[in-house]
Amino acid sequence: MVHFGTGGWRAIIGDEFIKSNIVKVGQAISNIIKDECINKSIVIGFDRRFISDISAKWLAEVFAGNGIKVYFIDKIAPTPMVMYSVKTLDLDYGVAVTASHNPAEYNGIKIFTKGGRDATVEVTNVIEETANKIEDYRVRAIAFEKGLETGMIQKINPLNEYVDTILNKLDLKAIRNKNLKILLDPMFGVSKTALQLILVTARCEVDVIHDRHDTMFGGRLPSPSAVTLKRLREMVVDKKYDLGIGTDGDADRLGIIDENGNFIHPNKIMSLLYYYLLKYKGWKGPVVRNVATTHLLDEIAKKYGEDCYEVPVGFKHVSSKMEETDAVIGGESSGGLTIRGHIKGKDGVFAAGLLVEMISVTGKRLARMLDELDNEFGKFEMVEFDCKFANEDKEKLVDILYRQKKLPEFNYEIEKVSYLDGVKVYFKNGGWIIARFSGTEPLIRIFGEMDDEGKANEIVDDMVEFLGVNDR
Repeated sequence: MVHFGTGGWRAIIGDEFIKSNIVKVGQAISNIIKDECINKSIVIGFDRRFISDISAKWLAEVFAGNGIKVYFIDKIAPTPMVMYSVKTLDLDYGVAVTASHNPAEYNGIKIFTKGGRDATVEVTNVIEETANKIEDYRVRAIAFEKGLETGMIQKINPLNEYVDTILNKLDLKAIRNKNLKILLDPMFGVSKTALQLILVTARCEVDVIHDRHDTMFGGRLPSPSAVTLKRLREMVVDKKYDLGIGTDGDADRLGIIDENGNFIHPNKIMSLLYYYLLKYKGWKGPVVRNVATTHLLDEIAKKYGEDCYEVPVGFKHVSSKMEETDAVIGGESSGGLTIRGHIKGKDGVFAAGLLVEMISVTGKRLARMLDELDNEFGKFEMVEFDCKFANEDKEKLVDILYRQKKLPEFNYEIEKVSYLDGVKVYFKNGGWIIARFSGTEPLIRIFGEMDDEGKANEIVDDMVEFLGVNDR
């Protein structure tokens, strides 16, 4: 079976991520393009995961077999570069074969629509339903080589155009004047070529670790965090780098290490960039965040007379609200963000470049910029906790949270409760906590934010104990 979550279809390789399901997804997309689209073309990209390249070719064979022209990115590609290609080629659809930051045993497919945005729930629901009804004999395909010979499959490499677009958005003069020393950790993923090229063009001194092809991601989860970026943290301090940059498996998420070896939470990165664009660059406009992202963004927006919009988890919601409100920046606490005027999806490569620009333009190192943020807006401390659960336990949790709408006995006065996505409790002191089910893994995720880490831990502990999930 095929099931799409908030970040596309992801499944365990050899279990549900198998050729028969992959080509059915291709056939389902083909049916939509043939029925609804004037431009019967699609772009395909893939990352470095096990069988990503082969799966991309299986999809290309199906599209070509259905008379759909395929623009096939023939090198490993950051997901944001695939989205960029959908936008610049003016296509209705694009796909990336990736499971993003999921464990190595997973692979998957992300689907993009016109303008280079994540497909909506309505689109993925149709693809899912159609794919699960298709019989094997109804999948049409031609051999990849035949597709190349007939011109139905065309190999492309949009790297230079993608990199140049980002370079044109950065203050290269300011960056070149700083001579920054930067350490990059692509986490065995796909960001190295594009990000290194951007930074070297800006005259930064760049070293790279963990850049070989390793489908097991060095035994780590390919998601940038204080734990997974341990080696990056150590080397930044030992070798006196100005900055450490980590990106997830498909380069749409970002993890940052400051000059002191501290992991900077993505909440702080997004807040810093919004603050920088408003205060130092003079931009105007609101910000969009999902329900599990820091309310520091709300305070920054308020200070500059702007609004902060809250949306459900899933970047498709962020990009739609950004377009509706002409927001400056939009993102989520997991490390994905985008900026007005760029693609309508997460781009860890561009975000990294803009962060380097911020350090260069302000003349302030990252730790100092964070102090400036704290001094102006106060402390916002977030605690996160993920719990795995058995399938038979999910119904019990759903009943407690959504049907009975029960809550723990918190020590803080509640202002309101929202069920926009999961269960989110807003406290009168400005803090909040949310519990929601992951859209891609059998997890319940709990996020709590207060003005003190101890208080944040307290409310998360209360929720964990109340739900009876794994002990912390």
